[in-house]
Amino acid sequence: MYSIVLEVPDQELLDGRVENRRIGAWAVSTLATDAGGWRSINRVGLPMIHPLFTQYNEDLGNRLNAGVPPTILRLLVRPSSDAVAGAVAAYGTAEDPQAYAEKVAHRFFPNILPYVVGTPAAFGFVEWNGRSLTDNAPNVMFSIAANTPISLGIGKESVTSKPSKRFPYVPVALEEVRESAA
Repeated sequence: MYSIVLEVPDQELLDGRVENRRIGAWAVSTLATDAGGWRSINRVGLPMIHPLFTQYNEDLGNRLNAGVPPTILRLLVRPSSDAVAGAVAAYGTAEDPQAYAEKVAHRFFPNILPYVVGTPAAFGFVEWNGRSLTDNAPNVMFSIAANTPISLGIGKESVTSKPSKRFPYVPVALEEVRESAA
């Protein structure tokens, strides 16, 4: 497994703006093709979108991966609201499952992670402001989609080695092992 981690100073993200510090983040991973071009293979913004909506629909997943925010909104609002409405109706957690589902779909899409530059990251039920290293995004996303508490049995208490306070935020024990191997 490979990762690329990018840390950008707040000032670089503000671009001279002082009043509106709200940004949206999303990323695309691409793969070189035999024809010499590139093919998008993964697009991320909010966590858990693929497991929630495209896990059993490869065509929809491929279209999501190839899309950009405006097309993602058009592409996924209807299928995602139908899926959410089905889950909510099965759980019986909303008087009008379709109306609830449409609100959720418009909250989830165009699949961009919001963040107010210079503020603490937190990914919770009420607000999404980036995502900290120990936020339980799966519980949040599945619970919102079902309109009922869903616990996958993982949470902040599952993190045995807390992230360090400095970049690259690798837990202290792992960081010491990495440094001694170098």
